[in-house]
Amino acid sequence: MRKARMLTSSRSPRKPGPARRKAAARPPLPGEGKRGEDGHLAYLLRQAQAAARLSLDRALTATGLTHPQFVVLTMLKAYPGLSGADCARVALLTPQTVNVIIGNLERCGAIRSTPHPIHGRVLQWSLTRRGIALLTRARRQAMALERRLAGGLGERDLATIRRWLARIAVELHEA
Repeated sequence: MRKARMLTSSRSPRKPGPARRKAAARPPLPGEGKRGEDGHLAYLLRQAQAAARLSLDRALTATGLTHPQFVVLTMLKAYPGLSGADCARVALLTPQTVNVIIGNLERCGAIRSTPHPIHGRVLQWSLTRRGIALLTRARRQAMALERRLAGGLGERDLATIRRWLARIAVELHEA
């Protein structure tokens, strides 16, 4: 009986009508609100990094490399003879990820290993001719993105930004 009374209550049930529907909130686009100049620095850095990463991922598609593979090849060119663990540290990747990347790059002939002269079980990695050619093609794509990132900035501004970003990495790494 009680249930029947509730169903036949004099109050009319709320129906979603045009006046009662909430308008869906539209998140701000990059550059708007907290995603723009009013945003927190850490968030803006993350947003910029994500946009740059996505752009580079798209650009690297033509080379057949992934972004992490490109980073590993770049670090091995800059610092030949790195171990997998050292490569992971400088590439900002996990050792497990770098092990998979190294295996794939070795299988395709882009890198080769030599035993460490003192610690024989540690392998040192370096680029092969094929790896250098692959990295050269990928760097063309990366440099196009670098030019876009630096667009409209002078040398002094770029130096200031590089110094600031490097300082952040050093200071927060020590913390």
